[in-house]
Amino acid sequence: MPELPEVETVCRGLNHLTFGQTILAGEVLLPRTLAYPASSREFLDSVKNATFDKWQRRGKYLLVPLLKDKGWLGVHLRMTGQLLWVQQDQPLSPHTRLRLFCGDNQELRFVDIRTFGKVWWVPPNQPPQTIITGLQKLGPEPFSPDFSLDYFIQKLKGRRRNIKTILLDQTVVAGMGNIYADEALFKSGILPTTLGKQLTPQQIETLRVAMIEVLKKAIEAGGTTFSDFRDVTGINGNYGGIAWVYGRYKQPCRICGTPIERIKLGGRSSHFCPRCQQGI
Repeated sequence: MPELPEVETVCRGLNHLTFGQTILAGEVLLPRTLAYPASSREFLDSVKNATFDKWQRRGKYLLVPLLKDKGWLGVHLRMTGQLLWVQQDQPLSPHTRLRLFCGDNQELRFVDIRTFGKVWWVPPNQPPQTIITGLQKLGPEPFSPDFSLDYFIQKLKGRRRNIKTILLDQTVVAGMGNIYADEALFKSGILPTTLGKQLTPQQIETLRVAMIEVLKKAIEAGGTTFSDFRDVTGINGNYGGIAWVYGRYKQPCRICGTPIERIKLGGRSSHFCPRCQQGI
């Protein structure tokens, strides 16, 4: 699933390519891609002649105000969703779910192999969270002042869940996912099986800083592509080539040479170095 760096990469690409573009028409190829409204005709009528303002990212959601009092668009890529800015005559992937036609023969195309991605239209004069209810549950952004040491200590205080699972909880911090949780725990020297309540304030601060550093590094690399992620122009992310542990099972640790191990936690694979991450 695309995580914060991948979604941020898409957001920046959209702002570069679609800002000021007007939606002239559209086509819904898979109606269940629309989370709101359910009617394809109502959706297309609502966004017709709307102009893209500046895209924003909140957690793993993409949001854009539509100028001319047209409300908002919201997108969640989920596991395999891609937003691509292409020429209208570019061959159509069989996994294309939504097309928004703009000027100069350009279009914004939503492609989604596994069909879990969702698109919302939010009516004018309504905040996005009234329609996109998942926004109501999100914790602070990792780069926000709200993600402070005091906040993180309070969120981990007395927690009997393992720290890897806690980091994947979007109500704790928005945007973190499997890849970058593993990377941040490695940089912190903390085993993913460590319980939240076992971490000291110093370890919590080390982890908080590592999370921010890893996410920034991944954004600089354009995110990670292991299977489906592409940026707005169809280019792969490059972080996978410099990852410390994620996706490197049985390969030597980049620090000590010990083979990277992998376990399942909460149904997700967790990669770690048993020597560099000694735990408590």
